[in-house]
Amino acid sequence: MRNNLLTKNWGLKLGSFLFAVTLWLVVTNINDPIDSLRVSDVPVTIKNTDLITERGQVYEVLNGTDMIDTVTIYAPRSVIDTLDESNVVATADMAELSSLDTIAIRLSTNKYNDKLESISGNIDRVELKIEDKQTRSLPIRANVSGEVREGYMLGDVSTEQNLLRISGPKSVVSQIATVQADVDVSGFTSNIGTDADLRLYDANGNEINAAGLERNISRVRVNVEILETKTVPVNFAVSGEPADGYRLTGESESTKGSVVIAGRSAIVKNLDSIEIPEGVIDVTDATEDVVTQVNLKEYLPDGVRLAETDFDGVAEITVFVGQEIRRTLSVRVEDIRISGIPAGFEAVITDPEEYCNIALLGLIGEFQAVSLSDLGASVDLADWLEREEIEEVQSGYYQVPITVDLPEDSGIVWEEQEVQVHLTERE
Repeated sequence: MRNNLLTKNWGLKLGSFLFAVTLWLVVTNINDPIDSLRVSDVPVTIKNTDLITERGQVYEVLNGTDMIDTVTIYAPRSVIDTLDESNVVATADMAELSSLDTIAIRLSTNKYNDKLESISGNIDRVELKIEDKQTRSLPIRANVSGEVREGYMLGDVSTEQNLLRISGPKSVVSQIATVQADVDVSGFTSNIGTDADLRLYDANGNEINAAGLERNISRVRVNVEILETKTVPVNFAVSGEPADGYRLTGESESTKGSVVIAGRSAIVKNLDSIEIPEGVIDVTDATEDVVTQVNLKEYLPDGVRLAETDFDGVAEITVFVGQEIRRTLSVRVEDIRISGIPAGFEAVITDPEEYCNIALLGLIGEFQAVSLSDLGASVDLADWLEREEIEEVQSGYYQVPITVDLPEDSGIVWEEQEVQVHLTERE
C-alpha cells in the first residue's frame, strides 16, 4: 500500500520538483543575478624562470603577451561588486613550457575564486623567444659633441670606468660594437665632469635598445678637459761661427714661425713665445746653409701643449750662411773727407799720395746692393784723438784709420787701413 503511494502519480511529482527548482533559480537570479566585470591591462607573472636561467639561457616575451589587454569575469553580482583589477591574478608557469615556446596563462582571483561562473582573457598564452645567454666586457668610449667657445679647445677626455660588463641574448649581445657615453661641450670654457648614460651601438652606428640586457653600470662619470688657446711666435738663438771666409747672411726661415698652444688659462696668459735656446742651432765651421730639425714640444712649459692637430711639433729651421768675397775700393786721396780737425790746425793726407786702395769683404748679395763707384771714405780726427786719449795736439804726422761710407744696413766690412795725416798749426 505504502509503495503504491510513492509510485502513484510519479509524473506529477517529478514535474512539481522541476518546477520548484526552476522557481528557486528564478528567485535566486532575481535577488543575486549573474553579472560581468572587465579588467584592462592585467600583467602576467611568469613563474619558475630559473628553469631557463639555470641552463645558461635567457628568454624574451614576444608581442607583449605578458600583458592581457582585457580579462572578463562572470559571477553573481554580490561577488562582482567586491572585485576590481587588484583581485585578478594571471600566471604562467615555465614548467609548462610547450615545444612551441609558449606557456598557458592561468587566470583566477585572489578572493571568491570558487564563486566565479567564468574568467577569461583576450589572450591565453605567453609567447617566448628562448636563446643562449652571452656575457661580454666592452670598452667604454667617451664621445664629445658640440663646439667649445672660440679661443678654447678640447684636452683629455676620460671616463672613470673603462669597461661595461653586459649579459643578455646572444643574438643581441654579439651585435654590440661600441659602448658610448655622450657629452655635449657646446659653449664651455672650463673643465667638465658629468655623469652620462651608456648607449650601445652596432657596427653600422645604429643604437641598440633591446630589452632584457643586464649591465653592471648604466651611467659613467666623464671628465672633459677644456684648454685655452693662444698663437705665439717661435724664437731661436744661433750659436757658433761659420768657417773662415764664411759668415751668416742675417737671414733665416722656419717652417713654423708661430704655433697655436693650449693649456690652463693661468699658464697660457703668461706665455708670449716659444724660445729655442742657444746650442740647439749651431753654425760652427759651417760652409753652407744650416738646416736643423727642432721638436718644439721639448721647449713647452709643463701643462702646455701644441693645439694644431695637423702639426707633429717638428719645425725645420734654416740659417743662411754665405761665402765672403773680396773687393777693392780705390778712392782718390783728394776725395777722402777729413772731419774733426782740432781748432787752430790744418790737416792734409800725405800718404798715400794719389789713391787709397781699401779691401772690402762681404757677401755677393751685399755687393750687388751697392755701387762701389758711389762709395766714399773719410777720416774722423776728433774720434781718433779721443780714442787715443790725446788731449794736447801738436803739429806732426799721424797714422789715422780710414772709414768707408757704407749704407747703415750693409753687411760689407773693410780691412783696417790707415792713412798718414799731417797736422799743422795755423800761423
